[in-house]
Amino acid sequence: MKTATITRLGEARYDTPILNAEDDGGCVPSTANWQNGTVPEDLLLFEKAGPKKRLFFAPAETRAAIVTCGGLCPGLNNVIRSVTRELVRGYGVRSVLGIRGGYRGLDPAVGKAPMALTDDVVEDIHKEGGTLLGTSRGPVAVTVAVEYLVKLGVDILFTVGGDGTQRGGNAIYEEARRQGHDLAVVGIPKTIDNDVRYVSRTFGFGTAVDEAVRVINSAHTEARSVDNGVSVVKLMGRHAGFIAAAACVASQDVNFCLVPEVPFALEGVSGLFAALERRLAAKAHAVVVVAEGAGQDLLQATGAKDASGNTKLQDIGLHLRDALNAHFQARGIEMTMRYFDPSYQIRGCPANTEDALICDRMGRHAVHAAMSGRTGLVVSFLHGHYVHVPIDLIARSSKQVDVNGELWRAVLATTGQPARLM
Repeated sequence: MKTATITRLGEARYDTPILNAEDDGGCVPSTANWQNGTVPEDLLLFEKAGPKKRLFFAPAETRAAIVTCGGLCPGLNNVIRSVTRELVRGYGVRSVLGIRGGYRGLDPAVGKAPMALTDDVVEDIHKEGGTLLGTSRGPVAVTVAVEYLVKLGVDILFTVGGDGTQRGGNAIYEEARRQGHDLAVVGIPKTIDNDVRYVSRTFGFGTAVDEAVRVINSAHTEARSVDNGVSVVKLMGRHAGFIAAAACVASQDVNFCLVPEVPFALEGVSGLFAALERRLAAKAHAVVVVAEGAGQDLLQATGAKDASGNTKLQDIGLHLRDALNAHFQARGIEMTMRYFDPSYQIRGCPANTEDALICDRMGRHAVHAAMSGRTGLVVSFLHGHYVHVPIDLIARSSKQVDVNGELWRAVLATTGQPARLM
């Protein structure tokens, strides 16, 4: 058992203005489950987040900046607002900058000039989806970024994004250290897919599930309103099916849930086509939910990458729609298809109440960590607590739905689908 090391810029020399601050809030284990009551030898402990008694940065002399990167996610504006408000109201920081357009905003040759974030500017942004600052995919030359941050006089950089964003933030921190600039880089993990390692819940996930259920409800209504109606709903989830699985369980109206973690076949007596025929014979309607990363082995991958370095996925939703239409037509079985792809609709929604609470806590804890001089970390919500996780641990791998776990068992129970569609 060991405690994950969090880097500090140096000695904390200033008193905090935050009431009830403490230097040692305890630790949280990386996993809450172990067998036979024996604590694993390699168990990691993470430092609990919270305000510290002593600060590395003098608030009145500190300038902070916030950048949002990657795809949209419900809650981005909530994070921007909470970070800004905690810096300004909680600590008395006099200057907060918003880096515009993602990491490209850290390259003055191609990006827009930063904007000043004040109480008035962020007053109502949490009521809207998207991000006030804009976003983009792709990295920035770290030398250029650090030189620009130094020129701007930035002491703290908050990076809001997924694992690629956080790897970029860590590279910026390392380059700043090499250049001898005391720059605190603190990440706030953003992925709507909820697939970040050592994070129980990422912000935006709950809102995505809410919105997905609304779409599934419409899909169910469409399917059952005609004879042999089939609705296919494609949801987000590049490498993990958390949104699809959770939405299926919440809806209780889905008959087949297809996720990246569980391979499936279309043909054969145990494949999806045959299972769907049996469902229609029994109930005359069906709803199929598929995560965007499911069934990629059925398609021809191009190997192309997007600006973030992610492999471009083939469209399993359209493939499934067309394959089902062709199969039932060839079999001479009447079937009415309805296809739903609400991905962008879901990403651009404002955060629901639960996500708004997570965003606020993550944002404020990120400020506490940065003002104390901690750097190279991500603020995580883990096992009901907020903790500091080194960026390199977050970036090493992602998490997936446990096919032997409770969530997937619930999916199988609510859908009634076979454990294997192969």
